[in-house]
Amino acid sequence: LQWSSLHMNNYNIRLKEVIKPFTKRLFYNLFDEKEEDSIFLKNTFLDIIEQLSIANGSKLWDDFQQEFLSIRKKLDLDAEAFLKNDPASTCIKEIYLAYPGFYAISIYRLSHQLHQLKVPIIPRMMSEYVHGITGIDIHPGATIGESFFVDHGTGIVIGETSIIKNNVKIYQGVTLGGLQVKKSMSSTKRHPTIEDNVTIYANATILGGDIVIGAHSTIGANVWITQSVLENSLVTFHTKIKIRPKRNGIH
Repeated sequence: LQWSSLHMNNYNIRLKEVIKPFTKRLFYNLFDEKEEDSIFLKNTFLDIIEQLSIANGSKLWDDFQQEFLSIRKKLDLDAEAFLKNDPASTCIKEIYLAYPGFYAISIYRLSHQLHQLKVPIIPRMMSEYVHGITGIDIHPGATIGESFFVDHGTGIVIGETSIIKNNVKIYQGVTLGGLQVKKSMSSTKRHPTIEDNVTIYANATILGGDIVIGAHSTIGANVWITQSVLENSLVTFHTKIKIRPKRNGIH
């Protein structure tokens, strides 16, 4: 089969492999800056930019690099939130080295900055790389405040127009999503707003761009929310579970 005869577009699919070491070393460089990493990162970024036909690569890299200190400060606050909220954590070093939730947040904060600089494609490539590793899907366009904590994390989905404010805790399986999936809604707010000091427990689903979860609220496990919640609320889902002893091995 002569592939060239099909006149197929070249989408530079192999950039998916290039983004992996770039993303990993970008994370490492935030906490342990080395000259060889800085050179590698800049050259790789410019190469990706060129292959994607994106203009002003050098300026984009300089603007991005200027935000590294700010991103690091936010991540240090995130790490403190992990240490404070997870009783299984033993020390701050463990958070940086062993927590997939912290890794996912780190790549989110980096990819979000590129998204803010209006760099196309690369932020999504970074977020999908870490999604594949951690099972945590955070769109780079989401807005997330300080001291963000995700416990376990697997199955968390945070949509593009979600707004999460400060000191929020989210557990595994939580979805912050849209009520409808329509291309015509791409420029509208489709995902919820989570105010300060909210806790959302496992497998809760919160849908809709007009939905606001008020400050200091607790959203219990397995709830399905499509309306706003006042501050200081407790939202729970009740089901009846019967436990009875077996008799001669028969229920």
